[in-house]
Amino acid sequence: MKVKKILAAAISMAMCAGMFAGCGDTGSGGSGGDKDGNGGAARADGELIKVGIINNDPNESGYRTANDKDLKATFSKENGFDASFSYSLKNDEQITAAQKFIQDDVDYLLLSAADTAGWDSVLKDAQDAGVKVILFDRTIDADPSLYEASIVSDMAKEGQTAVDWLKGQGLDKYEVIHIQGVMGSAAQKGRSQALTDTAASDGWTIVTEQTAEWNAEKAQQIVQSVIDSGKTFNVIYAENDDMAKGAVAALDKANISHGVGKDVVVMGFDCNKWALEELKAGNWNYDGQCNPFQSSYIKDIIDKLEAGETISEKTIIMDEKGFDAATITQEDVDSYGI
Repeated sequence: MKVKKILAAAISMAMCAGMFAGCGDTGSGGSGGDKDGNGGAARADGELIKVGIINNDPNESGYRTANDKDLKATFSKENGFDASFSYSLKNDEQITAAQKFIQDDVDYLLLSAADTAGWDSVLKDAQDAGVKVILFDRTIDADPSLYEASIVSDMAKEGQTAVDWLKGQGLDKYEVIHIQGVMGSAAQKGRSQALTDTAASDGWTIVTEQTAEWNAEKAQQIVQSVIDSGKTFNVIYAENDDMAKGAVAALDKANISHGVGKDVVVMGFDCNKWALEELKAGNWNYDGQCNPFQSSYIKDIIDKLEAGETISEKTIIMDEKGFDAATITQEDVDSYGI
């Protein structure tokens, strides 16, 4: 049934060449997707394309809120989609949601996995059922033949860019509080590995290394515990902005200075607008970009598949950068803040 629908759509689209052009790169900070309803993806018979979207909790962070909003704006009925959403930070719950979407006979399964492992079986089920899988935001450890494409950030590069920046600060000593995201996620793995490797090779001290699961309150508790222990530190390496914010709250409570020219270097990731404003004010030192606007990339893939085209690039990596408090501008805040 799905094959017949795709063939019908392909014939129609061949008659309307150019109607479904890609939306372009939104990596410069603009929102993605065909939010005005133009270029809708409905099929030749007017039937909506059925999409099941599995994501992390949109309340997890400002990044995730922006990501979810972007997806909802693009995969709307006005744009030719019948989209259903499921949210969880737990891999087993996401897998259960995927199984249900497959049973519901969705055409496409869009997945931002909570963990990189454990997906082969359910993705094989999707393939057998004719459901096309597109990964976004996070990679998984699965046979690439089980999904159509992966639209992701290079988390390892994000981590390496941040650590290279930190190394370039030439501190007299490196005593780092490392606050990790949800363990096993691609973001946590990539951002952690660069710090772990450099600390081992350069003799940096990791004062503590704990997960706050992207949560500001848990991050505050971790830093407060280190302060209470009397251990010295001069770097906060938090794997997202919310955890950096929680860490700073603990520093403020203890009257410990932080930011440019102060006692503690503060580093975050995701480039929330409020975080970049903290950077520009000199209260933080570094923020690594993670682009949440992925829906236009995904829709472009779906448009091509609906037209019967082959996806040449299996992995599509978005361009991202890191921002330094010493050089960030208001234009950067306005352009890249989410």
